[in-house]
Amino acid sequence: MRVDRLLTVQQVAEVLGTGVRFPRRLIEERRITFVRVGRHVRIPESVLTAYVAEHTVQPVTLRSVVFRRAA
Repeated sequence: MRVDRLLTVQQVAEVLGTGVRFPRRLIEERRITFVRVGRHVRIPESVLTAYVAEHTVQPVTLRSVVFRRAA
């Protein structure tokens, strides 16, 4: 059994390129899975990877865009 590396809130913020308030808000709003280690909060690396993949927006290709005339 392989256990994921547990990241601190600071490490998660660095990976996401945000301040620490953003991952703390994700935790507070229960929008991301986290682990309590005593009084510390950690986020498994695989959970962070899945979160990024789930919220990644794919680019729009010109063939899929339908242009309409303005009224």
